[in-house]
Amino acid sequence: MWRKSSRSNNGGNGSCVEIALFGSVARVRDSKSASNYEVAAPEWASFISAIKRGDFEKK
Repeated sequence: MWRKSSRSNNGGNGSCVEIALFGSVARVRDSKSASNYEVAAPEWASFISAIKRGDFEKK
């Protein structure tokens, strides 16, 4: 099941990031595209941890 980011479409331009977890991978896609990308579970967990730490915040 695909889930949309709560931060998607803030600019009103229809941009959405969606994710679906399938076993040992996370699939990520732009909702306007049929293409999606797979990320292995350990890498996805590292990415989420970095977000929670604020590693991607603008300074």
